[in-house]
Amino acid sequence: MKLHIKSILYITLCYIFAQLASAQGELNVYSARKEAYIKPLLDQFSEKYDTQVNLVTSKADALIQRLNNEGKNTPADIFITTDAGRLHRAKEADLLQAITDVSILQLAPEQYRDPDGYWLGLSQRVRAIIFNPERINSSELSSYENLADPVWKGKICIRSSNNIYNQSLVASLIAHHGVEATQNWANDFIANFARKPQGGDRDQVTAVAAGQCDIAIINTYYLGKMLAGSDIEKTVAAKVQLFWPNQSGRGAHANISGIGITKHARHPQLAKQLIEFLFTKDAQAWYSDINLEYPVIEGVKPNEILENWGPFKADALNLSRLGELNSTAVKVMDKANWR
Repeated sequence: MKLHIKSILYITLCYIFAQLASAQGELNVYSARKEAYIKPLLDQFSEKYDTQVNLVTSKADALIQRLNNEGKNTPADIFITTDAGRLHRAKEADLLQAITDVSILQLAPEQYRDPDGYWLGLSQRVRAIIFNPERINSSELSSYENLADPVWKGKICIRSSNNIYNQSLVASLIAHHGVEATQNWANDFIANFARKPQGGDRDQVTAVAAGQCDIAIINTYYLGKMLAGSDIEKTVAAKVQLFWPNQSGRGAHANISGIGITKHARHPQLAKQLIEFLFTKDAQAWYSDINLEYPVIEGVKPNEILENWGPFKADALNLSRLGELNSTAVKVMDKANWR
C-alpha cells in the first residue's frame, strides 16, 4: 500500500514538473508589427531554442488597451511595437517591467533605450525629406526647420497630426528648441502645405511623384518598400529622391521599432532570451532586408536599397523624450491647426 501511494505521488510529481517544463518552453508575444514583419524571426527563435512562440498581432493602441484590461491575467510576455511614443505609453500605463540585466540593456545604443530599462529599440527608422528632382534642387533643402520658410508655400505634403510619426517629429523639435519656438515653426509650416494632410507615407511619395507637391516628409522604409515592390511602385518611387535633413546640425530625426517585457510576464527569462536573439547580427540583418529599416547594432550591413541612400547623421536625442513630450506636441499641432 505504501509503495502504491509512493508510485502515485511520483507519477503526480512527474506530471506537475512536466507541465511546468512545458509552460517554461512557451512564450506569448503581443506585436503591433504585422505578422510578416516579425513571425519569421519568431519562428527561427522557436526552432533554435525548441520553444513554442504564440503571436498575437493588432494595432498598438488596441494591444495596450488589451494589456490594461487583462491586467495580471494577461498571457503576454513580450510587447513589440513601432515608435518610442507608443512604448512610452505602455510604460506610463504600468504595463511593462524594468529590465535590470545590464548585458541586455547594453544591446541597444543608449539613445534607443528607455533610461529606466522598460524598453529597447530593435531597429532604426528615420523620418526624412523626399523631393521631386524635376522641380527642386537638393541644394535648396537643409533642415526640418527650414520647411517653415515661406519659400515652400504650397509645396509640402505630409500626413495628418494624429499620426504618431509626425507627433514624435514635433516632440523632437520641442526637445531641441522649446515649446514657443516649435509653436512658431508649426504655425508657419502648415501654411506651406500643398493640400490638406491625408493618406499614409506611400501616398506622400505618390503625390510628390505626380507633382501635387514638391517635397514631403516620410519614414524612409516606405520609400524602400516601394523601390522593392511592384513595377508600378518602383516607377513611382524612382521619380523622387531622398534628402537627409539637419546633417550640419543635430542630425535627422530617428525613431525605432522596439520591445519590452510585460509587467506580468510568466516567462521573463525566455522573454530576455528572445530579446538577445533579436539583437544578433542575423536577426538585425533580416530586419533590414525585410522591413527596410536600419540595424541598431554596429557591424551589420544594411539592405542594398538603404546603402544606396548613403550614410547619414542621426539625432542622438534619447527617444524617451518623444514619449514624454507627446501630449505637448499634440497641443502644439492642434494650436497650429494641423489637422
